Amino acid sequence: MMEKLTQDMADAAWKIIEEVDAMGGMVKAVDSGWAKLKIEASATEKQARIDSRRDVIVGVNKYKLDTEDAIDTLNIDNVAVRENQVARLKALRAKRDSAAVKAALDALTACAEAGDRGDAGNLGGAAPGNLLDLAIRAMRVRATVGEVSDALEKAWGRHRADTQKVTGVYAAAYDSAEGWAQLQKEIAEFARDEGRRPRVMIAKLGQDGHDRGAKVVATAYADLGFDVDMGPLFQTAEECARQAIENDVHAVGVSTLAAGHKTLVPEIIAELRKQGADDIIVFVGGVIPRADYDFLYEAGVKGIYGPGTPIPASAKDVLEQIRISLASGSKASPTLRG
Repeated sequence: MMEKLTQDMADAAWKIIEEVDAMGGMVKAVDSGWAKLKIEASATEKQARIDSRRDVIVGVNKYKLDTEDAIDTLNIDNVAVRENQVARLKALRAKRDSAAVKAALDALTACAEAGDRGDAGNLGGAAPGNLLDLAIRAMRVRATVGEVSDALEKAWGRHRADTQKVTGVYAAAYDSAEGWAQLQKEIAEFARDEGRRPRVMIAKLGQDGHDRGAKVVATAYADLGFDVDMGPLFQTAEECARQAIENDVHAVGVSTLAAGHKTLVPEIIAELRKQGADDIIVFVGGVIPRADYDFLYEAGVKGIYGPGTPIPASAKDVLEQIRISLASGSKASPTLRG
């Protein structure tokens, strides 16, 4: 039995290797977005199995305690941390050799620009084209990580993560057909009553660079029948609000995994109000301590979905919150908002 299972795994892995070889290698597979989509499809299927309890996680989707003990969490004052870091950077820049820093950063840019031509030369005593060596030299004269990144950006531009999402994977793996079908029916009824499907935007704000959970949620919502927009990584509240308004969404869902929810979520709510779109509801999912729920609700959040919340349950609640919002007043169009 063990030999059979091992062989099955090896055969499945070899099929993937052959698929990558047919594309021209792993670099091309990554560059095309294929690798990321394969990982996201696997994560989406796994989440569907957890949500439908086909895969059991003790204490999360089965055998949960009647009452959960309160978890003592460390609260960080994000504003104080930022102000302290800005002060440290100012002090650093005042003390360092500015000419040496500029020379080191210019060498990085020149190396990056010449790299494709193969004529980088021996810049500053470094080996030809050795960006790692040049980056270390820049750090040693106290260039910052941001400055090193900016020096390379001049040559290569800035990477933008794609917002592609897989489709059909969650629905295929979710094994609770009755509840799923009923929710799809309710979404279809919403579309009939309102003249369009409920539209949500799934957003990542600030420096939280982990978007796999957000992609899984976006895929599941789309499979249920929502129209779904994905925001790019590292959006500001202002950028997120503008995209939400331009796409005329009913709701913005903020995925948070980096403990920035007490700062970033109130910011997006305030920014939507500032831009005349306070009819767009905001919901939040991710790693959020239970002790922070009241704070977020008071800030104006309409739904909070922490670890262990089945995605269809959150989708049903979001749909209900959208209905309540529409019933309380007609949703303004982007044009009427000005």
